[in-house]
Order: sequence, then C-alpha cells, then structure tokens
Amino acid sequence: MNASVPAGAQPQRFVISHHDEAAFKTGGLRDYSAYRDLGIAAASGGLAQAHVIRMTAPFRPDLSVKHHHDVQFQMVYCLKGWFQTEFEGVGVQRLEAGSCWLQPPGIRHTVVGWSDDCELLEILMPAEHDTVNDS
Repeated sequence: MNASVPAGAQPQRFVISHHDEAAFKTGGLRDYSAYRDLGIAAASGGLAQAHVIRMTAPFRPDLSVKHHHDVQFQMVYCLKGWFQTEFEGVGVQRLEAGSCWLQPPGIRHTVVGWSDDCELLEILMPAEHDTVNDS
C-alpha cells in the first residue's frame, strides 16, 4: 500500500513505546500529574500527541479551574482508577477504567475529582496547542 503525504505535511515514521516507570516526568501542564510521552508528536511531525497521565497528588478543590484546549481533537481513555470532569453544556462526567470520552474542540470544562490511582491515556491533535483558563 502506498499512501501519499499531503502537500506541506511531514511524513510519519514508525515508533513504539514500551512501559518504563522512569519515563514518567513531572513539570508538564499540571503540577499534580506526571506524563509519559509516547513519542507520537515526534513521529507524526506534530500532527498528534499521545501521553499517559498519572495523577501524583490527591484531588483538592482548588485544582478545579475552568479551561479549554485549542485543539482539533482530544480523546481521553481511563486506564486505571477514575477521573471526573464537568463539561459546559454536558454536566459532570466520570471516566472509569476502560471508558473514554471525546472532548469537542474548545469545550469548556473543569476537573472535579480523581482517584489516587488514576491513569489516563490522552490523544490530541495537533501536538502543540494552547490551554486557556476561562475563570
């Protein structure tokens, strides 16, 4: 099969990411999370990003900040534990291990809780994007 690359797009390359505890890094978007980059952004030339997010601190109400992401696509899949968010126009939704949601571009939301063992897989397009606080 020969798939052509659209004009201006960078070709994608094969990448594989195996579980490695040392790959979880703090200092990302949220200081209460550790992120494991799956290498998708580099392999896709910035088309998409995928990472595993591990909650590293217990939930506190002061962490609830209404915000949105300037993305074209955002999917979150719960790997372990649970994660709860209130979405504007939708209400409170709870992910549990094995469930996922698709967040439409720009939907305003507020994280309202998570379990101490929560781990999420998040896939976004494009890889580089802004997160905007709406409070």
